[in-house]
Amino acid sequence: MQIRLAHATRAEVTEVLALPLETPLAEWPAEVCVDVQDVGLARHVVRFVEVGGTLVACKEMLEELVRREARSLTYLAEQDVPAVELMATATERGGEGEGLLLTRYLEFSLPYRALFRGHVRRETAERLLDALVELLVRLHLVGFFWGDCSLSNALFRRDAGALAAHLVDAETAEVVPDLTVGQRQFDLALATERVAGGMADLVAERAASGAGADLDPLWVAEELERRYDALWSELTREELIDAGDRYRVEDRIRRLNDLGFDVAELVLRTTDGGAKLALATRVVEPGYHRRELASLTGLDVGENQARRLLNDLSGYRAWLSERAGADVPKGVAASRWLAEVYEPTIASVPPALRHKLEPAEFFHQVLDHRWFLSEAQGRDVGTREAVRSFCRTVLPYIPDERSPVEELGPVSGAALPGASPTSGVSPTVVLPGAPDPG
Repeated sequence: MQIRLAHATRAEVTEVLALPLETPLAEWPAEVCVDVQDVGLARHVVRFVEVGGTLVACKEMLEELVRREARSLTYLAEQDVPAVELMATATERGGEGEGLLLTRYLEFSLPYRALFRGHVRRETAERLLDALVELLVRLHLVGFFWGDCSLSNALFRRDAGALAAHLVDAETAEVVPDLTVGQRQFDLALATERVAGGMADLVAERAASGAGADLDPLWVAEELERRYDALWSELTREELIDAGDRYRVEDRIRRLNDLGFDVAELVLRTTDGGAKLALATRVVEPGYHRRELASLTGLDVGENQARRLLNDLSGYRAWLSERAGADVPKGVAASRWLAEVYEPTIASVPPALRHKLEPAEFFHQVLDHRWFLSEAQGRDVGTREAVRSFCRTVLPYIPDERSPVEELGPVSGAALPGASPTSGVSPTVVLPGAPDPG
């Protein structure tokens, strides 16, 4: 048996090797596995385990598919496209020639069914569609044909009122230098059919249980295609501008930044005897606001969360400048905001409630709560008062989002069934950075 570890700490390596990797996944003992809520349907056997305090998904499929998906996830990580993180693969296990793919479960992420607890609302579906469309566009921009975009093959994280989608399943994917229009349209057609079908099933289930549904699956199909076409056009279209209209170039860049994308290259070429310029944008990975916030504060958060935090930082900087009677440098304001506003706010969360929301999402929701309180009371409610109110009246009633675990099963470094060195096949362990023999 060969075990390849991609991103694992020393302690995690020990616990991965203690798993019954040679045993068919369907036969893994109950005390090794973890029950997870709302995981949806899967074409392969999937089990969840705890490794070093991290929830890990184990999927069993043909070795060729294991290697293929591992390569795809590695490529997406290199391209900074949201996807689950590869931890390890196990191949040459004997038997039916099936291998194992181990990936980290994304903390504070939700399967689509968890987003529609009870009523199936159109507003939630719109946010879900925006997230899926952005993910699909980002994949296509880096030459990635998904081939299996569906509601079950994505996880969603809250991002300051919006949702961010992360790819979960990539066994059918292909990486090409540049996707053709036909390939993009085929991938979009597959996504439209499967997402609309999944939503139709969800609406039918909720209706059968007596819950409401304000959603037409046909609308879902139409909206997914419309939103994809609109975003792709905005990011990749070429437009003619007057040679002297530099503000239009700046305006286009600003619009792309507002969408969360950077411009890697501007191609300006003269046309019509020099009277016009053609602006062509080649867009790279999103994250304009994330990188700006990280450079100022070191915080690594979602794109919309970063935009919201930067807005609060700007307001704080303006307040500091007014008090000082002079413009406070952005770096100085960022350092003081982090120490005097953000960190004290996060530290004020009661320990028993810290698993409810990730820190940046908590801060965003506190800002919203502060606004609502201020509107209701007709005065500016301070952040400290808003935090106390939020932790007392809102946070305790928010569903836990850090992990979908129902009950953790014990996983330790002790030998488990199938992990014995005398089991007949000696494992080969390949650590990160080692050459791939296969």
